[in-house]
Parts: sequence; structure tokens; C-alpha cells
Amino acid sequence: MTLSILLWLPLALTLVAILLPAREVGRAAAVLSLIPLGIAISFVARFHAGDPALQFVTDKVWISTLGIHYKLGINGLNVALVLLTTVLFTVSFAWSAWREVDRPRYYYFWFGLAESAVLGAFLAQDLILFVAFFDLMLIPFYFLVGSWGTGERVRATIKMVIYTMVGSFLMLAAAIATGVIASSDHGTAINFTFSALQHLPLSHTLENWVFLAFALAFLVKMPITPFHGWLADAYKSMPIPAVAVFSGVVAKVASYGFLQIVLPIFPHASHHFQVLMLTIALVSILWATAVAFTTGDARLVIAYSSVAQMGFILLGIFSLSPQGGQGALLQMLNHGVVTAASFFVVAAVAARTGGSERLEDMGGIAFRAPVLATMFLIVTFANLAMPGSSNFIGEFMILLGTFNSHMPFALIASVAVVGASYYALRLFIRAMHNRVAGRVHSFEVKRNEAIAIVPLCLIILALAFYPQFGLSKSETTMKVAMYPAASLSSNAPYALPGATTASIHFAHRALSEVAYAPGPPKTSIGPAKASSHVTSHKTLHKTVHS
Repeated sequence: MTLSILLWLPLALTLVAILLPAREVGRAAAVLSLIPLGIAISFVARFHAGDPALQFVTDKVWISTLGIHYKLGINGLNVALVLLTTVLFTVSFAWSAWREVDRPRYYYFWFGLAESAVLGAFLAQDLILFVAFFDLMLIPFYFLVGSWGTGERVRATIKMVIYTMVGSFLMLAAAIATGVIASSDHGTAINFTFSALQHLPLSHTLENWVFLAFALAFLVKMPITPFHGWLADAYKSMPIPAVAVFSGVVAKVASYGFLQIVLPIFPHASHHFQVLMLTIALVSILWATAVAFTTGDARLVIAYSSVAQMGFILLGIFSLSPQGGQGALLQMLNHGVVTAASFFVVAAVAARTGGSERLEDMGGIAFRAPVLATMFLIVTFANLAMPGSSNFIGEFMILLGTFNSHMPFALIASVAVVGASYYALRLFIRAMHNRVAGRVHSFEVKRNEAIAIVPLCLIILALAFYPQFGLSKSETTMKVAMYPAASLSSNAPYALPGATTASIHFAHRALSEVAYAPGPPKTSIGPAKASSHVTSHKTLHKTVHS
């Protein structure tokens, strides 16, 4: 079975479902969405965790004259995210299927297209193919917000499109420039695959400009302060299933892009702008935490907590350490599950407050809905990174990696961990406890709510007991992906387990082609050896660019 089947099957199945009578479309789409989920589980089960090379590769020349390949693959950086995508879309289909949806055929078609687009962005191993799927993701959400959204949905749609398209156009221009100039400088045929571009470094100046274009596109999509101007309106207007998958996986495509594309292909620029990116991450964490403190809208509390969590993920990525990178990848998985569950819980609470999502209209719901309150508490503890939760492991590794590289950033960011406890508990207490608000009509969780919330709570508990699911599959790939940029930092480069010389960016093979032989980790590199290693890297880097 090829990855192309996994990629296009969600769209194909929804096209089958919409041929049925309108009242049956939702249930059929929900049941059929289990098939891509099962296929994703089979790929995860067959994935070899100790091998950082691409697995299950599909590589066909798509447009030969332009050097564009239809290349798909799975490695340690995207294997868990592919599974997360199918899980969140399945529960979102299930949530929608138990409710009346206006124009269901169009609604489920856009959802199916969205799932295929997100899977394509995670699986793509060609720069132009990645950009194509990255932009394709926006189209379904344009219609989902504009046609099935609430409130000021037109304004929200326009803002979301303007913000994201500006970043996307810059990224497209940067991607084309990367492939064309790299092939011209090195006298090779144009090739946009990640593996080829890692062997064709750009000049430092051009690399810096290309990095900024990619960074802007990714920061807008995550979103990160100050590029989050579209978030409040869009998240408030989106249908609950749409905002659950958007915050859960669509935003993760951007942070994944930093790991899979930016760090391995643009290592010099990643190191050059490290402090800038850490500063942006820190500002985003602190600002979003402060706003989540004060907002009186339950949905926006979750939205701004997501901005803070994406700030932590960005902090871990640009710690340029394997601990921080693994923590960021684990936190992508954790946050995707937790934030989706949070939005579904908020929708369930709003159903008991006359449709209001204002905190002032909530209160006392737990007395007649203990099961709902228990599930809400599980989500809350995960959101505040309670010790014992998988979120705690992710944030701990992010702060550990940042502490080792830039201690002041880690110390300041740790303050926001305390802040998360406040806004998460504030949301839970105001909704579940205190006096029963005037508009509250409390009742126990219903089947059409449990069908989405219960599976996500079970996944949160499973990750709490076994966070190694996210860590073991990414360790070796993360070290290889981080090494080109990490070796330029002032810290001693770490050893790549099983590799011969913990090689330099231009000496070791590409991330997608590394032949890794599992073996015991090497002992730490001594100061003198590390110093000479970094020096040789920088010397080679200068030589190539001269």
C-alpha cells in the first residue's frame, strides 16, 4: 500500500458519501473516515523507529522540465502527525454527523479535501509540492468559515485569507528561488526535493532572505504573536469541528515545516536568526498567556492558550538542541489532541448555557454532569501541564533544551507555565463550579458529545502513561535534522548515534537518505574536539560559499 492511497483516500471517500441521500451523508462520511485512520495506524505500526531515513517512499517525476517531483515519505518528524491528522478528522466527522448540518454534501466535501490537503503537506518531500498542499489547506477553511461559520464570518474569512496568503506568496517565491539558484550555483539540474536541496547550499545572504520568507509564512499559520491578527475572529467564527482540526493539525504543519525544511536546508540562517526566533517565541508565550488571563470568552481562552503553546513549540525548535526539538514535536502531538478536546468541551458547555460561550453565563454545570466535568478536568490538567501528563514531559524537554542553549529565555518562559495553571483552572472553575448561572440548564454528557470527547480524553491519558510513543519514533531523525544548525552554535555538537564522524552539513548524507545503523550512543565530545569540529564546519561552510 502506497502513501498516495492514504493521501487521497479521505477526499475520495467523501465524494462517495455525498452521492447518498442528504440525511445519510454525515453518518457515511464519519464511518468511512475510519478507513484512512486504519491505514495511518498500519503505517505507524510498520514504521522503524531507529531509522531516520524516509520510509514508504513514493517518488515520481511530476513536471520534469521544472524539476518538480511527486515525492512522499514518512520519517520520525511526521509519522505521529500523520496519525494525529486522521484521528482529529475522524472525531470531527463523528461530531458533525450527529448534528444537523446545512448543505451537508458541500460541508463534508470541504472537510474531506481539508484532510487530504493536510496529509499532503505532512507527507510531501518536494518543496513545490509542499507549498502546493500548504496553500490548498486554506481553500476548504475559506468555505467552512464563510458558509458555515457564525458571527462576523465574512470579516473573519477575509482577514484569515489576507494574512495567510501574504505569507504563502512569499514562501512560494522563496521556494522557487531556492531551487533555481541552488541548481544554477552548483551546475545541476533543477530539483526541488528536500534531499537534493540539502546538498546544494545557498550563499549566506540569500539563505537569510529565504529563511525570513519561510519563517513569515509559518509564523502566520501557527499563529505566533505578532502575526496572529486573524486568529480571534477566525477561531470565534469557525464551526467547532473546523476550529478543532485547524488548531489541532493545520497549525502544526507550520511548526513541522521549521523542522523538516528550514533547519536542514537553511542551517546557517537558522543559527543566524536563532535569538530573533527565540525572542518572538517568548513574546508570544507571555502575551498570549496574559490575554488568556483576561478574556471572558471560553473559546478565546482556548485560542490564546494555543498561541502560547505554539510559542513553546517554537522555543523548543530554535533551542537547536535535540531535547528541545523532541519536546517541541511531542508538544505538537499533545497540543493537537488537547486543544481539539478543549474546543469540543467548550461546545458541550455552551449547549448547557443557552448557546453562550461567555464565562459570566456559565457556572454550576458539574452538579448534574459529573461525567462531563471529569472529562473537562482531564483536559484541564493536560492543558496546564500537570506533572504526570504528557504535556508536562513536552514542556519540560522544551525548557531543558532552551536552558542548555539560552538560559535567560528558559527562565522567563517558565513563568508562563505558572500562568497556564491560572487560565486553565479559571476556565474550569467558572464553567463547572460556583453558583448555577441563570441561563444554565445542566445535564449529563450526551452521545453526540461523547463520541468526540471520550476518544480524545482516552488518547490524553494514553500519552500521559506512554509519552515514549511520540519520543521514540522521532529521536534519531530529530538529531539528524537538528545537526546542521546545531553544529554552528557555540555549544559542542552532539554525537549522532550509529554514524561514523558526527558529520558536517555538507559531509553527511541528506536527512531523507541517511542510512542509520542502531548502536550505543557515543560518549560526549570533549571541549577541544568539539571546538575543532565546529571550526571545521564553519571553514567548510565558508569554502563552499566562496
